[in-house]
Amino acid sequence: MTTAATTAATRKQAPDTATPLPRRALDWRLRFGALSLIWGFSFLLIKVGTHGYAPFQVTFGRLLFGTAVLAAAMVVKRQRLPRGARTWAHLTVAAFLLNALPFSLFAYAELTIPSTLAGICNATSPLWGMALSLVALSEDRPTRVRVAGLGLGFLGVLTVLGAWQGFNGLDATGTAMALLASLSYPIGWIYVRRTLAGTSASHLSLTGAQLLLATLQLAVVTPLFTSTPTRFPVLPLLAIAALGSLGTGLALLLQYGLVAEVGPTTAQMVTYFIPVIATAAGVAILGESLTWSTPVGAVIVLAGAALTQMRPRGKR
Repeated sequence: MTTAATTAATRKQAPDTATPLPRRALDWRLRFGALSLIWGFSFLLIKVGTHGYAPFQVTFGRLLFGTAVLAAAMVVKRQRLPRGARTWAHLTVAAFLLNALPFSLFAYAELTIPSTLAGICNATSPLWGMALSLVALSEDRPTRVRVAGLGLGFLGVLTVLGAWQGFNGLDATGTAMALLASLSYPIGWIYVRRTLAGTSASHLSLTGAQLLLATLQLAVVTPLFTSTPTRFPVLPLLAIAALGSLGTGLALLLQYGLVAEVGPTTAQMVTYFIPVIATAAGVAILGESLTWSTPVGAVIVLAGAALTQMRPRGKR
């Protein structure tokens, strides 16, 4: 649920100690809650969208509506797309790793797994990120607490999947796709951190370009693997429109505002609310079943993810 601009922002600002910005009309806590709800409901919207359209079509529509929102924001703020072939080349890779690939994997995953499970799988991104950073980022050294959090988090994943029962009742392919989608995010974050962190373009400009490139990627791929719809179910179409305009476009604008105002450390805490909201929405609205291992495992995953984000005070 993150793009190149957010990752670049975390490298450019001093977390939580940045110079306070002018007071916003809407308190940041309300915007934080709105972002949590929007991203939490995204998994429900994906599920509804796949009831009427192919997964690639859901992803293409999501990116198209999201790009339109960011394009409008760029027009209002009179910002231009970034320049430079090198920047665009790196943004093309970022668009694939952070948008086109994970969005498509989640859409395909939800053909066979409940939205609640997809939301919980999304919460494993910090765990994957911790594991990958130990290999790819030499300055990000492990501590006992963070390593313990990594182990605890993956124990939670096994609990969610019911490992002691032999993973009975779960679609292995769909679950693997959801986990791969969550793995794609930290791979993209590390790539961006190494290639785009020093880019002079604004965060909005970078994000608009990234979503535009992801939309173009899906515009090429979608016709190759899906046929043109002969009918357009209204409810799934509305779900895709909401997923793109709210869950992608507006959500990213809210996220960048939070990063600028309260710092990336506080802003990223939204990650821990998403699976809770996704589970509640899936059970209450879609009537998805819920066994005891799902919420218990989710709590363990979130606890482990929180521990992996703890660093010595001097390095925060």
